[in-house]
This record gives sequence, C-alpha cells and structure tokens, in this order.
Amino acid sequence: MTLDQLDEKLITLLRHDGRRSISDLAIELGVSRATVRTRMERLEASGIIIGYTVILRADTVEAPVRGIMLIEVEGQATDRVVRTLSGFPEIMEIHSTNGRWDLIVELSAASLPEFDAILRRIRLIPGITTSETNLLLNTPRSTRARL
Repeated sequence: MTLDQLDEKLITLLRHDGRRSISDLAIELGVSRATVRTRMERLEASGIIIGYTVILRADTVEAPVRGIMLIEVEGQATDRVVRTLSGFPEIMEIHSTNGRWDLIVELSAASLPEFDAILRRIRLIPGITTSETNLLLNTPRSTRARL
C-alpha cells in the first residue's frame, strides 16, 4: 500500500495523540470525518497501523533498569523466537537486524535482580544460541515521545 500526503499527515497526528477524535482530526486535516474514518480503517486493515498505545513519561515508569539485548538465533527459528519474546511484558521492542546479531531487544525491569531474571528466561528460549546485553544508563535524547 502506498501512502499519500493525507495518510502521512494523519499518521503524524495520531503519533502525537492516538486518542484524538475523528472530528478533531478531520478539522486539522481539512477533510470530512468519513474520510478520516475510511483512511484509518484502510491503514489498520493493511497493517500499517497495528495498534494504539499510551506513551508514558520516562520518570513515571516503574522500570528504572533498561537494557538492549543482542540475540543470535539458530537456523530458521527467528519467527518462533520472536513470537515467544512477544509474550514477555518486560520487552518493549524487538528489532530484526543484519550482521552478527539476528535480533535486538529492548527490555526493562524494576530492579537489577528482576532484570537478571528476565535475561535468564530469555536465554532459555529454544533457538537462541548467543546473546549480549548492555544496560542503558541514560537517554540524553529520544524522538519517541514529544510531550
């Protein structure tokens, strides 16, 4: 599916506030509510929009320990490993990548012992052959949430 300028503007507005009403979006975009509703339904049906979420201010999250885990997966097990990882509430993002590592996982926990426990659980997933983890000490800049 190809996105046009209206789709891109709609997605930008939803990224900043996924709870905006269809009426507000229509006014800002200069189109009818029916057009906005149809566009949103089309973006959802095509898989471009896969859901809506809440973005929390970093200091409100009860997960002060965050890290990046680099994972090597054996053979053709990547899809199975990703499905398993998707069930862990501590995992915020999963990325496939090229190079030495197959997956990059961003995870969080409330304490170092909890972080260690999630790492142990992840390492037991069949298909994961090697991993390396780095703690995130500080985030001086992020473009994820512009609040």
